[in-house]
Amino acid sequence: MKNLVLFGPPGAGKGTQAAFLKETYGLIHISTGDVFRFNIKNETELGTLAKSFMDKGELVPDQVTIDMLSAEVAKNLDSKGFIFDGFPRNVLQAEALDVLLDSYDTEISAMIALEVDDEVLVERLLKRGETSGRPDDANDTVVRNRIKIYYNETAILKSYYAAKDKYFGVDGVGSVEDITVRLNAVIDSLK
Repeated sequence: MKNLVLFGPPGAGKGTQAAFLKETYGLIHISTGDVFRFNIKNETELGTLAKSFMDKGELVPDQVTIDMLSAEVAKNLDSKGFIFDGFPRNVLQAEALDVLLDSYDTEISAMIALEVDDEVLVERLLKRGETSGRPDDANDTVVRNRIKIYYNETAILKSYYAAKDKYFGVDGVGSVEDITVRLNAVIDSLK
């Protein structure tokens, strides 16, 4: 089983690249953002709670996210593996993911980080906000806060996975196709 954490700040292109990778490698794409948006759209209790945090550019509490992803993994155990997009976001979540996957006798194969300059991220997110209807992408202040939170709370995971020799940084600037080629090279090099 090949399990990947696709990592990077908001707007780095994780969702776009995950779509190509899931087709190429037959993996299940689990996007916390998509799961949250589904719950928000359907006005579930979880959706209402998640929306209150997301509208401020804050992270949804760990336990809510962990429980939700545990259910997604359990539903897809016959897959070739998973692409985790937007999870884990901190060391507690990374440790919980390790425990979850270990209970199914598998583990994270690699964390692949898309590396993109902050101003490019802001430009991408605001442009996406114009067309997506996502309020968390439409406001410059909220976008910059999301990027700040990423660096303060999430980027520390680089050290967590680097210590396990599972961290790979990939240039996330260029054409979608060029970035896909860079990601495929890393994935193809994994044991």
